[in-house]
Amino acid sequence: MDWVVWGIVALVALYAVSAYNGLVSLRARVAQAFADIDVQLKQRHDLIPNLIETVKGYVSHERETLQAVVETRNAALRAQGPADQAAAEGALSGALGRLLALGEAYPDLKASTNFQQLQTDLAAIEDKLAAARRFFNNGVAEYNAAIQHFPAVLFAGLMGFRPQTFFDLGEAQRQALETPPKVAF
Repeated sequence: MDWVVWGIVALVALYAVSAYNGLVSLRARVAQAFADIDVQLKQRHDLIPNLIETVKGYVSHERETLQAVVETRNAALRAQGPADQAAAEGALSGALGRLLALGEAYPDLKASTNFQQLQTDLAAIEDKLAAARRFFNNGVAEYNAAIQHFPAVLFAGLMGFRPQTFFDLGEAQRQALETPPKVAF
C-alpha cells in the first residue's frame, strides 16, 4: 500500500515538474518574441531620422507633419510593455503614413532615389515587424492557454505565471489595415 501512495506522489511530482518546465519554456518563447519585435522597432526608429532629413530637403514648409513624426517616434522610444508599445507604434505608423503621403504631393521628393530607398527599407521593416507581431501574439496565445488549462491552472498563479498581453495595434490602426486602398488611374 505504501508503494502505491509513493508511486502516486512521484507521478504527481513528475507531472508538476514537467508542467512547470513547459510553462517556463512558453514564457521564455513569449519574451524572445517580444525581443524580436524590439529589434524590428529599433530598426524602424533608426530609419526615421534619415527619412525626415530627406523629406525636409524637399518640403520645408511641412513642419507640422515632420514634428508629428519626431514626437510620435520619441513617444514610441519611451513606451514600455506590449500594450504601451502597441499604442505608441500605432500613432507612429499614422504619422509615418502622413509623411510618406508627402511623396505624392511633391514629385521631386517622390523621384528622389534616397526617398525611394528609404520607403523600400521601411516597407521591408514593416513586413518583418508584422511577422514578429504575429509570432509574439501566437506565443502569447499558447502561453495564456497553457496557464489556464487544468490542472496547470491550479498552480500556475501560485508559481508566478500571469497572463500576457497581446501586441494590439489599436482600433484606428486595425481599421486602416482592414480598409482596402483606393486605386485611381
